[in-house]
Amino acid sequence: MNISSPKVNIVWSFGLTASLFTTSLLMLQGCNKATSPTGSSVASNPSGRSAASGAPAGDIKLGFLVKQPEEPWFQNEWKFADQAASKYKFSLIKIGAPDGEKALSAIDNLAAQGAQGFVICTPDVKLGPAIVAKAQADNLKVFTVDDRFVGTGGKSMNVPYMGISAREIGKNVGKALLAEMKKRGWKTSEVGVCAMTFEELDTARERTDGAIEALTAGGFPQGQIYKGAQKTSDTPGGFDAANIVLTQHGNVKKWLVLGMNDEAVLGAVRAMEGSGLGAADVIGIGIGGSTGVEDFKKAKPTGFFGSMLISPRRHGFETTEMLYKWVKDGKEPPKETFTTGQLITRDNYKEKMKAEGLDN
Repeated sequence: MNISSPKVNIVWSFGLTASLFTTSLLMLQGCNKATSPTGSSVASNPSGRSAASGAPAGDIKLGFLVKQPEEPWFQNEWKFADQAASKYKFSLIKIGAPDGEKALSAIDNLAAQGAQGFVICTPDVKLGPAIVAKAQADNLKVFTVDDRFVGTGGKSMNVPYMGISAREIGKNVGKALLAEMKKRGWKTSEVGVCAMTFEELDTARERTDGAIEALTAGGFPQGQIYKGAQKTSDTPGGFDAANIVLTQHGNVKKWLVLGMNDEAVLGAVRAMEGSGLGAADVIGIGIGGSTGVEDFKKAKPTGFFGSMLISPRRHGFETTEMLYKWVKDGKEPPKETFTTGQLITRDNYKEKMKAEGLDN
């Protein structure tokens, strides 16, 4: 479903000074148009009015910062944040901040533009204390989404947060993998689990640990679960980690694949295709329901069997809505809001995604 939206201010942060950003705002029409994270032209906003509503720009202005703006998941979060801006008539500034320097620079940029707060998926959870300090210095409210800030001692910070119930959604992945394995009549003794891990990120570790917990609880042997440590959380990271697992366990001919997200599982599936293993030999289930959908659209099935669809609408619209009400009415959001997922496959993804307001 293609939903039009009001104009919004969108800026890509590349470590420039706040003063430069305030004199160069890019005005774009449309809620789900992807913009290159590697650069964009900028133009001034001579009207001085909110791009979201036509009201004076000084009313309410909020930011939405994401770590991987090129990824469909974050583009959908922005899409639904746009809808919140349209509904409540405030100005929304969307910024891609793929590293710490750009994230901190973006916060100064928001302050210089007169913003009152921002939603952020941080590029590094350990940046939490620095981001909160910068926001406080600039008198900005902070709402974290997807990846939770980590403070001293590795403890989660006391900042409003929305994310998935990571371990539970991981358990659902493990249960779904077992169910499909049994449906296909595979012998457990002939099957290995390729678990793509990214353990430095809490939510990633919780997802994969939950999946492994469900597999072993369902009777799958722990000794046939092989972890591949990813250096990055994207598809190339999954590909490289899976190739190591395949090299070490070349005797395994049937695989269950799990990981922190769709990208990790897709990387493993691509690696297995390179070893001659296809849809008949591989059952991969990701988490996110975004990037992996492209495999569902292919003429022939691949080893990417399914994904746990998370609602970017909640992560985009509701976070922005709660931040708006915090700024406008002083109603502070809950410190924790957890979301769940539902399994989508080639057979049902169109119906499930349409119900979530997603294009497919």
